[in-house]
Amino acid sequence: MSILYYGPSNSSIDNCTDVDEKVKHHYLPVCYGAIFIIGVVGNITALLVYLVKVRPWKSSTIIMVNLVVTDLLFMICLPFLTYYYSQKDSWTLDIIMCRFTHFIFHFNLYGSILFLTCLAIFRYVAVVHPMHAHRIKQKHWGTLACILCWAVAVAEISPIFNQIEMKLQANKTYCFDLASNNPGFMWPYSWVLTVLGYLVPLVVVCLCYWRIMKELKKGPHKESSKRVRARRLIVLILTCFIVCFLPFHVLRALRIYTRLTPETNCMLDRWAHAAYIISRPIAAVNVILNLLLYTLSGDCFKQAFLEMFRCDQLMSVISKPATKITHDQSS
Repeated sequence: MSILYYGPSNSSIDNCTDVDEKVKHHYLPVCYGAIFIIGVVGNITALLVYLVKVRPWKSSTIIMVNLVVTDLLFMICLPFLTYYYSQKDSWTLDIIMCRFTHFIFHFNLYGSILFLTCLAIFRYVAVVHPMHAHRIKQKHWGTLACILCWAVAVAEISPIFNQIEMKLQANKTYCFDLASNNPGFMWPYSWVLTVLGYLVPLVVVCLCYWRIMKELKKGPHKESSKRVRARRLIVLILTCFIVCFLPFHVLRALRIYTRLTPETNCMLDRWAHAAYIISRPIAAVNVILNLLLYTLSGDCFKQAFLEMFRCDQLMSVISKPATKITHDQSS
């Protein structure tokens, strides 16, 4: 077992707060547990709806299915992380599982970013260049895009397998997260991930949706249901990028920087660590926001869901009295 240690602070810990430990052992298990329950139920349901009911499949459907699969893979690591932090940093498995768990966590993060970016590009072509819309909807384009996303995400995250380490101390084995390992390597590597894995896709997404919004403002029927749904989709994806992913990348950089700088005050180091810990479940919330994304994707997901679980019959029964009342009032 490969074991290394890089201390939590480069200064004296006398009279220093342990806020990061309290946040880690109380906040993380609750958040990860809740995300796991909602994510498993929601994404298994979404996958069944796509596989059983949604027809025909288009390129965007294939992207959505791959996004669901990525989120389900992420669900694998959450029970391990929940148990680990609830036991106050006591890792009971080997280093391979330690590395695999953190690999899956980051693969979901950067895989989701890539799939959302592909979705933005495909929507841009469909709306801004309608002459090419029929071609871009063909399934093989979605398949090629997803293969590229998987390959790029694996390439981005693969160094984790060589850098994530464990520490044995006081009869406890610690499985360090990415930002708590060798800061000399993690500082440049985290910036590569931030720039290539987050900032570049963010710029692409913003440019695509800026052009889409300009196009939607043209012509009559500006408030049609399709355009309203398109605007909601844009807001949701930008929310994922800014609310979920931005704090994580900023606070991860701060966490590594405080560990890399010898003169860092212990109090600043602990509060920076606590803030970074808080940002991790916020980044993971994207698996829940993705569930809302499926209903706005335009792949008839909502109708397929209602039909699959016979909710359409219930809704028709509920709507009948209202329809009758409206008819009686108008007569």
